[in-house]
Amino acid sequence: MSDSNTTSFTNPSTFILLGIPGLEAAHVWISIPFCTMCISAILGNFSVLFIVKTEPSLHEPMYYFLCMLDVTDLVLCMSTMPKMLSIFWFNSREIDFIACLTQMYFILISSVLESGILVAMALDRYVAICHPLRHSTILTNPLVAKIGLAVVLRGIMVTLPFPILVRQWPYCRTNVIPKPYCTHIALVNLACADTHVSSYYGLFVLFFVMGLDGIFIAVSYTQILRTIFILPTKDARLKTLGTCSSQLFVILAFYIPGLIMSLMHRFAQNVPLHFHMLIGNMYLLMPPMLNPIIYGVRTKQIWDRLLRLFTHKGA
Repeated sequence: MSDSNTTSFTNPSTFILLGIPGLEAAHVWISIPFCTMCISAILGNFSVLFIVKTEPSLHEPMYYFLCMLDVTDLVLCMSTMPKMLSIFWFNSREIDFIACLTQMYFILISSVLESGILVAMALDRYVAICHPLRHSTILTNPLVAKIGLAVVLRGIMVTLPFPILVRQWPYCRTNVIPKPYCTHIALVNLACADTHVSSYYGLFVLFFVMGLDGIFIAVSYTQILRTIFILPTKDARLKTLGTCSSQLFVILAFYIPGLIMSLMHRFAQNVPLHFHMLIGNMYLLMPPMLNPIIYGVRTKQIWDRLLRLFTHKGA
């Protein structure tokens, strides 16, 4: 009997996503804020993409990178929320094995892409503030395109080993995932094989890819703040700081939830599982929802174009 069970899970055709264990009775109610956040993220990111495309004054490196960030956020939302909401609304828990790997891959690549895009945006702000007279000659459109392509290719190459490794593992314990979406760590826990290579590679990506990105961003903003503080007048300092404040908020929205998640996994072992699940879902949805709001409110060009758009429609 055990051999039969082992064989049936060696190459599972489907996984079962439980949603948020312990709160199954409240799934419909839980779906309301998540659905609201998802709709806000989709509308907000599409709005920013439309405004940047139709407003010639926004055809600059900073806004090209912002568009990349918006597309990444949309990919993250569209790869996780439809299945999550189908679990909450229709109790549709089955997910195909390949679909599960694909979802896992999009979650991983979205994080690496967003980290790389934030580095590119920090570079743009560094050049704009520390070398303002050379900004347009340094960050030309061809160079911006090359940076964008490098960020995408790096994201693809760095995250591609994860699904390749996961696809090769046998699964002999169960095919039940106690989450509303497929994650790498969940599949590692289900595998009946030596997963050390994948775990070590995950640490490599965390520390030597995203960690180095964080260091580069910190160094860039250290130089930016040094340049700002030596400006002669308070108005000049505030005006210059305002040009990079939006990105600072976006960086915080990206790194702080991740830091909270890491601390919870390591030091909050007694916290109920459903609370971990809720925080994890918030981690997925908060940056895609907040990014367009932050740039829409904090960036004068986008805000003015948005007001003109609605004023024109109202007229």
